[in-house]
Formats: sequence, structure tokens, C-alpha cells
Amino acid sequence: MAAESFQGFVFDMDGVLTDTESLWDEVRRGLAAEAGLPWPNEATAAMMGMSTPEWAAYLVETVGLPGPPDRVATEVIDAMAERYRDHLPTMPGAVAAVRRMAALLPIGLASSSPRRLIDTVLAELDLTDLFAVTVSTEEMDRGKPAPDGYLRACELLGVDPVRCAAIEDSSNGLRAAHAAGLTVIAVPHEDHPPATDALALAAVVIDSLDELDANLLTRLATRL
Repeated sequence: MAAESFQGFVFDMDGVLTDTESLWDEVRRGLAAEAGLPWPNEATAAMMGMSTPEWAAYLVETVGLPGPPDRVATEVIDAMAERYRDHLPTMPGAVAAVRRMAALLPIGLASSSPRRLIDTVLAELDLTDLFAVTVSTEEMDRGKPAPDGYLRACELLGVDPVRCAAIEDSSNGLRAAHAAGLTVIAVPHEDHPPATDALALAAVVIDSLDELDANLLTRLATRL
């Protein structure tokens, strides 16, 4: 029933498949500390979901890192790639959840990570061939909470967004998937919980990826 009701499924990556939101924060804070700059209270949450040009500009214009933004972006991405080579923290049940969904539906990925890191993660987890499409918001004009990445993923999958489901952890990610018209599943990260208003956009909230299965999609399909 789920496979017939939903035509596709889209994953977020950071915070859903990989436990890397804290790494992004550490790397960015580290650059600010090296420059002797204070870290704005709202910076961590504000940059979640932004495209690469957006967060690089934010680091320069709001945090105060010396630019230009493209150089700052390269420094951050290089540092993240080095962290991934040392150890790629994965969310519990992530690989199994991807394999379950791929057995049911064509799956895509809509991530705020740059293409270089998306390809690295999926190769490291041996999941590359399971994803029909992958979209980085650095390839879009606007990052999350804009719906662009999710709309592009649905376009490439060849599915109507209203017949597609997505799973997200962050406030901006939940807002993006909902704005694109997808049925949204929230799996909040305990260290970076989404805002109450963003969480309210989800059709269902789950505690772990172990709950992401055919039965859950079947229950959600009744709302289509």
C-alpha cells in the first residue's frame, strides 16, 4: 500500500544519516576562535540548512571572519573532509533505514552539504547505488528553509511532491520539506532539537530511524 500511495522518498543527510551537525559547528566555531571572534548565540541554528554560499557569506558578514566567502567555504569544507576521513559518525540505524526505503520506493537525498561531502558520505556508507538522485543545496539558488532542494529532488525522481515523503531533523529542513509539499517525518536530534513551530509541520515525529519502515508509510498514506 505504501509503495502504491507514495511515489518517492527523500532523505536529509546531516543529522539524519550522519551525526555531523556538531562537527560543522565545531569547525566553524574553531575558525571564529582562531580569528579572535565571539560566536553569536543564534549562529549555529541560523546556518543549519543554508547552502554553501549562504553560510559562507554568513560567516563573513555576521560572524566577522575575514573573507572572501569562497575562501572561507573552502577552509570549512576541507576541515570537514579531514574529519570524515578520521571518523564518520553515523546515526543509529541509518544504513538499515536507507536500505528499507530503497526496497520500497525510489529514494533521493536533499542535503545542505556540498557535493564533495555528499559523495564521500554515501561512498563510505556503501549507499551510493541506492540513491536514484542526490541534490546539494549549494547547487540551488536558495538553501533550506527554501523548498528548492526538495523540489529539485522530486523533479529528478519524476514524482509529484505531494506523493513523496521526506525525513528531516532540523528546523530549516522541516520547513523546506513542508514548503515543497512533501509529507514530512521528523526525527529530532537531541543535541540540536528543532523549533516547536517547525516540528509542528511534521506529519509524524519518530524517536529513531528504526521506526522508519513500510508500516509507518502505510499509516501516513491514509493522509494523502
